This record gives sequence, C-alpha cells and structure tokens, in this order.
Amino acid sequence: MSAFKRATVVSGPPRQDVLAPLREAQIVSSKPVLPAEIISTILDFLAVQELIVFARASRRMREMVYDDSRWILRLRYMGCWDDADARKKGEEATRRKLETISIRRKEKLNQDGARIAGSNGSNADSSTTIFDTRWAQGPDRSQSHIPPTILQPSLDDGFDNITLLPTSPLSSYTSQARENSTVLNIIAKARSIRGAARQEYGKIYAALRPFYIDAVKTKNHRAAKVFRVYRDPIQQAQMLSQLVRFSKSDISQGWREREDKLTKLVTAFEDAVSGEFDQGLEVVDIEGRMRKYASVLVMLNGGQRAIEHFISKNPVIKERASLGDPMDCIHFNSSGTISLSESHSFFNHLSAAFNAQVVIIDRVFPSSNAIVPFLERIGAEVIGAYLNSLFDELRRENVESYLQAVSGTYGQSLQFAKSLQPTQRSGDEFYETIDHIITVDFEPHVDVYLNEELVSFKQKSDVEVSEWERQLSEQDASMQSMFMSGVNRQADKRDFLKSFKKVVMMPVNVLPTFPMSSPFGGRSATAKALVNGDALEVPRMASSQGSTRPSTPSVTNGTALTVSRSSTPVLEQPMTELAAKTAIMNSRLEGIRSLFSLEIALSLVHMAKSSIERTAVFVGSGSQFEAGARRQCQTIFILLLQILGNRHVKTGFDQAVDHLSNYNPRQAGENHQLQVTPLVIFLELVNVGDLIQQMLDVFYEQELVATKLTDRNDFLDPATKEKKRFEQMLDERVAAGLNKGIEVLVAEVEYICATTQKPEDFNPDASSDGRSKVIDIGTSQTAIQVVEMVASHTRMLIGSTDKNMLDVFNQEVGLRLFTALCKHLKRQRISVDGSIKLISDMNHYFTYIQTLKNRDLLEYFKALRELSQIYLISPKDGKELATIIADSDRFHGIFRAEEVYEFAERRADWYQVKRSVEKAMYGIGCRVM
Repeated sequence: MSAFKRATVVSGPPRQDVLAPLREAQIVSSKPVLPAEIISTILDFLAVQELIVFARASRRMREMVYDDSRWILRLRYMGCWDDADARKKGEEATRRKLETISIRRKEKLNQDGARIAGSNGSNADSSTTIFDTRWAQGPDRSQSHIPPTILQPSLDDGFDNITLLPTSPLSSYTSQARENSTVLNIIAKARSIRGAARQEYGKIYAALRPFYIDAVKTKNHRAAKVFRVYRDPIQQAQMLSQLVRFSKSDISQGWREREDKLTKLVTAFEDAVSGEFDQGLEVVDIEGRMRKYASVLVMLNGGQRAIEHFISKNPVIKERASLGDPMDCIHFNSSGTISLSESHSFFNHLSAAFNAQVVIIDRVFPSSNAIVPFLERIGAEVIGAYLNSLFDELRRENVESYLQAVSGTYGQSLQFAKSLQPTQRSGDEFYETIDHIITVDFEPHVDVYLNEELVSFKQKSDVEVSEWERQLSEQDASMQSMFMSGVNRQADKRDFLKSFKKVVMMPVNVLPTFPMSSPFGGRSATAKALVNGDALEVPRMASSQGSTRPSTPSVTNGTALTVSRSSTPVLEQPMTELAAKTAIMNSRLEGIRSLFSLEIALSLVHMAKSSIERTAVFVGSGSQFEAGARRQCQTIFILLLQILGNRHVKTGFDQAVDHLSNYNPRQAGENHQLQVTPLVIFLELVNVGDLIQQMLDVFYEQELVATKLTDRNDFLDPATKEKKRFEQMLDERVAAGLNKGIEVLVAEVEYICATTQKPEDFNPDASSDGRSKVIDIGTSQTAIQVVEMVASHTRMLIGSTDKNMLDVFNQEVGLRLFTALCKHLKRQRISVDGSIKLISDMNHYFTYIQTLKNRDLLEYFKALRELSQIYLISPKDGKELATIIADSDRFHGIFRAEEVYEFAERRADWYQVKRSVEKAMYGIGCRVM
C-alpha cells in the first residue's frame, strides 16, 4: 500500500451568510421633501397673495417665489415685457457696474498711496483715520449700516409691503396712483428690467387688483368700481382695456370664471358705446358722436365693432349695384363679344367712391387702421362678385371673349389699385392688402384661364394648318382630275410610241427669269414689320407676259397676305396618260413655292403674340401668378414652334425634296434656260423659310427676351432649347433640299454638256482641199452656258442663308461640277488644234471658281487646268507626254498617274503616241541582254 496520507485541513473562520449585511442594515427615516420641480409647478397655479404667504415659509421658498422668471412670465402674458429691451438694459447696467468698480478701484489705489506716503508707521492712527472717514461721510452714508428692518418701506420692494387683508385700506402709493391719471397707463409704463420683474409686476398688481376684483364680483355692471371712479368713457375704456390685459396674468384656480365675468362687463360697455356710435352713423355726425365713440371703441379693443358697423352700412357696400353691371360688358348680339370699356368704368366709379370714403375714415378713425378691413370687404363683396359673374357668363358664351376679359380686367384692377388713396395711418400694409385682395379675387380664375389660353391657341393653330393642308390636297386632287379627264386609255395603248414621242419632245412651259438676290431684301426689317403688323409691301418678282408662276406673297397693313397657286397651263388638253402625268409633274414642280405659306406663319405668330401678351399681364404684377404665367408664355412659344415647324415647314420641305427627286432635265428638250426651274423655285422656298425663321427670331426677342419672360443665355430654358431645335430642323431640311437641288443642277450641267458640246469644238475637221479651217480659240458656248447657270444658282443663296451653309453649298457644287467636267472630258476626242479651246474652257471654269473664294476647291480646278495641257503636246514628243503623265506633283495629288493616262487616251492622235508613251512609262519594247 502507499504510504501517502491525506493532509489535515485546517478550518478557517466560519463562512458568513450573504444576507447578513442586509440584516444588519438599519433603515434611517428622514423628513420627506418634494423635488424643486414639483414645488415650482405648484407655485405656477397659486394666486399672488398665496405666493407671498408661501415665501415667508423659509428662505428656500422665498428664493423660489422671488425667482425673476416667474414674474417675467406674468408680464409677458400681459404683453408688457420686451426681451430685446431687457437685454439692452442688462448690458448697460453691467457696463455701468464695471465702470463703477474700475473707478472705485482706482480711487482706493490713490488713497492707499497717499496714506502710505504720509504715515509715520503707526498702525493705530491708520485704523482710526479710516473709521473716522467713513463715519464723517454723513448720515446718508452711515444709514447703510442700519438694519434693513428699520428702514422706511418703499414700493420698489414689491409685495413685501402689500397688505394681505383685502378689507384693509390700500397703501398710500396705491391711493395716490388711483387718484392720479397715471394709473390709466400703469401697464404701458412697465419697464423690462431683469432682476426687477417682481417689482414691476407689483406696481401693476397694486394699481389694478382692486378694480379687477370688483369687476369680477359685481352683479350690477353699472355699479362697477371702474365706472364709479372714472366718468369719462375714454378713461373707462382705457381702464377696462388694462383690466383685460391684467386678467391674462391671472393663472390661479378659477381664472376662467373670472375672465368670463370680466368679458361680460366689457361686452356690456361695448354694446352701449356701439349703440351711441350707430346713432351718430345714422345722422352722419362725423365730427361728433362717430369720432368720439369710435375713439372709445378703439381704446377698448381696437375698434373692430365700430369698424364693422361702419363698413356694413357704408354706401360703397350697400349700393354696389350702382357702380356697374357685369352683363353690360357682354354684347349678346355679337356672339358674346366683350367690351372692356364697361369694366373700366366700373373700376373708375369704385375708385372714386373709395377715395371719398378714405376722407371720412381719416376723420372718424384717426388712430386706427380701418382701411384694411374696408378694402377686404370691397374685394370680396364688390370686385369679387363683379368678376365672378362676368367670367362665368363669358366662359359659357365665348371662350375668346373670356380670355380677353380675364387678362383685360386684371390689368384694369392693377390700375385701379394704383388709383386708390391710403389713409394717414395706412403705411405699407395698405398696398400689401390691395395686392392680396386682387390675388384672392383672381385666384379661382387664373388656372382656368391659363389652361383655356393654351387649349385655345392650340386649337386655332391646328385649324389654321389643317385648313391649309386641306386646300392643298383638294387643289392637287382637282389638278390630277383635270389632267386625267381627257385620257383615252384604249387609244393610248394603240398609239403609245407616238404619244410618248409627242410628250417627250413637246417643250414645257418656261418660267421667267428672276432676280438673283433674295426677293425679301432687308430681311430683318421685313420680319420685324411682319411680327409687329406694320404696313409692308413685299416686292414682286419681275415676270414676263404669259408667266404661269403665281405672284410673290404680298402683305398689306400686316394682315392681308395672299399666296396663290396656279397649275401650269398646257397648250392642249393631254389625251394620253403619259402626257397627263408629265403635266402633273410640271405643275407640282411649279407648286413647290406654295408648299408652306408665309401667310399661315404670320397668322400663327400673331395668334401667339396675342396669347403671350394677354398672359404676360400676370407676370409683371409680382403676384403668385407670375411663375405660372411665365411658364405659360414659354409653353405657347414652344407650341408655336412645334406646330409651325413639324406640321407646316418640315412637311413642305419634305414634299419639295420629293418633287425635286422626280425632276428630269431631259424633259426640257431644246429650250434650255440659264436657271433650273425646280431648283430656282426651291431656293425661293428657302427664302420663305428663312423669312419665317427671321420672324420667329424677332418674335422671340421682342415678346420673350425683351419682356424678361425667358433668358437667351440659359441653355436649359425650354423655350431656348425648342428654338434651337426648330433652327436645327430648318437647317437639316434646307441642307437636304440643297443636296437634292445640287443633284438636279449637276444633272442639268451634264445635260447641257452632252447636248450643246459639238464634236468639232475640241477636234476640228480638216477641209476637203486639205487646208485646215480657221480655229476658234475662244471659250466654247457650252462652258459659258454652264458657268452662267451654276453662278446664277449660287448667287441666289447669298443673303438668305448662313455663311457656313453657303460655303458648304458652294464647295459641294464645285466638287460635283469638277466630277461632271471630268466625266464630260472622258467622252470627248481632243486634237492638238482643239486643245486650245479646251484650255480656254478650263480657264473659264477656273476663273469662276476663284469667285467662290474657296482655296480647297480651287486646287481641283488648278489640277484640271494643268490636265488640259497634255492635249497640246505634239505627237512627236511622246516621251515628254509620258513624263507629264507620270508627274503626280504637277496635279497637286488630285489625279493619279493612271487617271491622267485615262484622260490622255482621249487624244485624237492617241494611237500614234500610245507606243512611245507606254514605252517611256512602262518600258515596253525593252529587252534584257
């Protein structure tokens, strides 16, 4: 077994119970004390007498009762405590206290210095001197050491000296204050001093409490103490007004019953005074009873009772029907049209009647602002009733008259407000009240008006554009019907070839030539005159007799603008379907100019101008309608751009481009003109579109920017964004039309070159006797005709389009002309003798291109001019010809050697020089040894 033995555990002290400390603890009883917050809340509901008794309980209770914030609250209930004034006075008191301390400190230092300098080191003499000095300052100074209990009582001590028993005689100050007239202004004289609120409230309490207690306890109103002490109604009203304010500081138990009893007393007094005022009002005793008793009621509670009686019995309110009848403004025989002269007379009569009453109000209520409630009653019962009847009737009869009435009467009401005269005590509140009254009267109608204005403009614009589209559609249908009416389809089938030849070879109607400049000279002035409706006569295009082109739009007095569209007359009624379709195409090309109308644009602009001017009346008034009216004006302008752009101008340009696509220059036969008829007409259409854009620019500047309805520099402004979108759309459509017009122009150039360029121009034939003919080295008629035609069309855009667009147009025309000339050159046979005329033609083209002032384009025609030199080289100089063909720098990189070689193949003697040229260029015929 193991020898291990378990160690003996030595026991320690006995383990204590965990609850032993709790059993040993003793509960110490203490006197219960309420928290300070609860005590303070209880004090808020005690009467003043109870507060004074409570303050005598202990020093702690006295501190709580004398707390300044408690009495400031009561003064604030009465409305006689000003925090800003109290703060200002507190800062001044602190500043004076610091100054006094600083002065005393300096005096003490001076006295100590003098005493040290004259002393002999005797401490006893020094102390005796200090004591005697203080005592010798006089009885007033020494009185400060007397205990406070033996000092004379002062009213500044607050409630310490107020007798608690209500039956005891009042203190001397209270009796003297009641006999003095200053008691009537005891509340007005209260000062806002921090730390002295209890004393200020004590003065008011001592003066008004006897009257207040008597007023709430008396059963007979006539026996009230306030009426026995004061016999003058003004003083009675003044004291009652103070008692009403004093009652607001009564927050002890039963305050509601006491307030009700005081209110009954005041009401009885007010009824009696109001009766006297009504008697004076009936006999129009302005300087007597009306003025006297109005002053009493004003002193009592602001005079609202007297003001109400004065307004309710005022002739402006009672006899408002004599000022004007709203139905007189409506002419029922003319479909509900309106005459704003009647409403103008109404406002004039009302203004005269109001200004007459202002004089009476100044005499009756000199110390009260009675004009404000008078204005409010007039706005509600006179102006509001008149406008409501007028607007409701017009909206049922005629919407256009309703729109004119709302805008017109609002402007008249603003003029009416300016014609009113204020009273002597009106101040700025008078004008603010007028603006508020006008706003309140028009507020129920403005939203409806803005909606009706927008809907009306949109409907009238849609009707205007739809009617224009309908007329064009009917005219086009009638034209097709007229041309197709004589078609005999059976005969057309039997003699198709004959009819085809007849139609193709028959010359089309030739339009007269027109001035190259824009028909709308002085475009900005023209657009401004059109927008403003000034008298204007747009010059007519010069036309020859028998011209089938409709006259240029004319404007007289800004109203009558006619656009006539006449179809192209034919020499005879087309009898075949092909002839009829050809005539229809010619008529449509001629009718491009009337695809959109300047008259329609002008009509829409004038309608938008009227709507915006009516709506803008609400913008400059500074009322709450300004933001909505401003947005409405911008919305009308945006709607104008959308209707005029998308539905009218855009559609017209699309149709014009479609008609240009169907143009075939070969239908012109041998009757060539210096102008391509459909392109000329399209350019006139561009001029009309440009004039419409100028009109919109003038309209935008005059109606929106000048009147500050929008900001042109705000790129996020909806009107500015829509205007830019319209301009972009117009530029895109003009560019598409010009692109198609350039194609037509180039097609005409190719046709002229193909039909007028004679073979002997560049390759003159040898005479039969072996001698050469006289060679004309001048420019060919083909080149002259091509340059004149192209130049006439490029000059037409000057002044009517943007410079950038004009440069792009000229460059595109030049490039396509270059391409057409290259194609034409490859179709010719050119001899050495004919090359001189070719060089003359190239120089003529180069001279014209110089007038376009386009350096990039000029390089192409320089290369073309250099290219024409290869035909002047003699057949004997094949190596030199090959050198020129291979020299790419000579042609400025425009032509490659392969392309120049193709042009060289058009030489009349090419087969004579071909071998030598190819040998020099490619080494043909060389053998490697």
